[in-house]
Amino acid sequence: MTDLERIFPCPTCRKATRYSQANPFRPFCSERCRLMDLGEWASESHRIAGEPARDEADNDAPTDR
Repeated sequence: MTDLERIFPCPTCRKATRYSQANPFRPFCSERCRLMDLGEWASESHRIAGEPARDEADNDAPTDR
C-alpha cells in the first residue's frame, strides 16, 4: 500500500474501502453507496451548513443608482 492508496470507511455504509485510482467509486465502496449519497443530496437530506444563498431574482428592494 502506497501513500496514494489508503483504507478509509465508506461515507455511506462505513465499510473499509481502498481509496485509490483502482476504485472508480472512491470515496465510496460501490456504485450503490455512491448513488445512495447522491439521492440524499437530491432529496435535501444532506445540506451545507449556513444561511441559504439569496437568489438575485428574489431581490425586490429598489437599488440606488
